[in-house]
Amino acid sequence: MNGWIIAVMVIYLFGMIFIGLKFSKNSKNIAEFFLGGRKLGPLVTAMSAEASDMSSYLLMGLPGLALAAGLAEVSWTAIGLGIGTYLNWLIVARRIRVYSHKINAVTIPEFISKRFGDNKHILSLAAAVVIVVFFIPYAASGFNACGTLFNSLSGGSIPYFTAMLVSAIVIVAYTALGGFLAASTTDLIQSIVMSIALVVVLFFGIHYAGGWDNVAANAHNIPSYLGMTSTYDYVTGSAVDFGFLPIVSTLAWGLGYFGMPHILLRFMAINDSKNIKTSRRIATVWVFLSMGIAILIGIIGSAAIANGAIDLDAANGQRIIVEFAKLMGSHSVILAIVGGIVLSGILAATMSTADSQLLAASSSVSKDIAMDFFGIKMSDKTSMIISRLVIVLIAVIGVIWARNEGSVFTIVSFAWAGFGAAFGPAILCGLFWKRTNKWGILAGMVGGGAMIFIWKYAVRPLGGAFNIYELLPAFIFALILIVVVSLLTGKPDKEIEDTFDAVNAELKESN
Repeated sequence: MNGWIIAVMVIYLFGMIFIGLKFSKNSKNIAEFFLGGRKLGPLVTAMSAEASDMSSYLLMGLPGLALAAGLAEVSWTAIGLGIGTYLNWLIVARRIRVYSHKINAVTIPEFISKRFGDNKHILSLAAAVVIVVFFIPYAASGFNACGTLFNSLSGGSIPYFTAMLVSAIVIVAYTALGGFLAASTTDLIQSIVMSIALVVVLFFGIHYAGGWDNVAANAHNIPSYLGMTSTYDYVTGSAVDFGFLPIVSTLAWGLGYFGMPHILLRFMAINDSKNIKTSRRIATVWVFLSMGIAILIGIIGSAAIANGAIDLDAANGQRIIVEFAKLMGSHSVILAIVGGIVLSGILAATMSTADSQLLAASSSVSKDIAMDFFGIKMSDKTSMIISRLVIVLIAVIGVIWARNEGSVFTIVSFAWAGFGAAFGPAILCGLFWKRTNKWGILAGMVGGGAMIFIWKYAVRPLGGAFNIYELLPAFIFALILIVVVSLLTGKPDKEIEDTFDAVNAELKESN
């Protein structure tokens, strides 16, 4: 029956390419290709932002972590992400929409550069480099998930690299063809498919696990599996303390939202800033529900493994939804088709993030580096061709990066930290602190990005109090750098301050 599952997924992939072809006619210039002409409605904005956020870690990373270690780490991570989602929509979305429109910025590096009057485009160059550095491994994690999925479904008959390469080609095809509108529209569709996948697996999973009572009994029988201040170590089979420091460390995931270029671009692209409130409500509800169900599926998966319905070890827990779908497909053609829809949800989660990442990285190279920093003049037609070629080039690097299988959760967490630390403090200070200047922002971006590497590879291995998620110390370090350097250097030009005041006035008038 796996043939039927794969057939459904192939049809889904072709559907995404069709959407790319449809919107290719609507992307006639750079502004439309990278920001969709600021024409997104509130529903598309909300679901596109969250689908591009909830990458393969929603249907692979979160359930896998819950299955292996229980509630503590994964729940505090989800709480941090949920709070971060809400606050990002509440305090950043409307302000960056108004500000970016005021200064006519269509990419995040361009916004940062124009916000601080950086005529030499040093800030846009630094921001573009950060985007490329961290988006390549992020996109690679998406290709990784697709390759793992098809390889697992085929029982190994489809090699991991082949499956990963084909998936990458499809993502590149519709993104390069249709640009931002294609990516946003497919993201909306993909969020729907992801939601269907979560609900279907939830109910089928409970059935295969022997009922809810069996799921609850299994969870209670595992040491600290349902605890919030202690967690389960599946290697030793014992409970491990999960105290204040680990909790703060995992909650820090929420800080990443303030610096995610592919999410911030959705805020900039909404058709009217007054629709932000509607989008915020839709996005927040969906995020909390989807993450809650994903975590519950991991708990259910543990019970299904315990009663012998699924043969899987905790180390490979990120494949639990794949195994549930394969189990469905083993019973009938109808259930195999349902299983194909479920697994298309994993593709959707992966593709909705990868397409946004490729687009943001492409805009950084072709517009922010080539056109703005180096001053290369291009016609709209030429710039569109270059942008599409850059998408292909970045995808090729991502494919090379992802040629060997690895943990989706681990790769995503590193890239997430990189964006959160490099851009989060810069965006917040740029939007809310009038005294911020370009030298402070430059120091914050470079220092925050560098601290991610320093903390992860030099400080965190020391263990003890240093064993915390690198996003938290790097975010704080970048924030301090911005404040200190801005105060030690000159005030922004009067024109920059006047624009800041004008944006504040516009926001107050429209309240």
